[in-house]
Amino acid sequence: MLPIHPQYITDTNGKKLVTLPAEEFKSILEELEDFSDIRIYDEAKANDDGERISFDEYIKTRKAKNG
Repeated sequence: MLPIHPQYITDTNGKKLVTLPAEEFKSILEELEDFSDIRIYDEAKANDDGERISFDEYIKTRKAKNG
């Protein structure tokens, strides 16, 4: 687990806000990106039908679509 050191402040309207040191915020964003990548991988793996094409075939198909 990431160590975080939040500070809680209240704005002039009474709304509670949380601030974090920039490096901790950056670390949280990186962790979220990693979790997103894992989720996308898991979804792709679950939907894998086993069909594969070569890279050359992909390029030919792509060129044909783009004219």
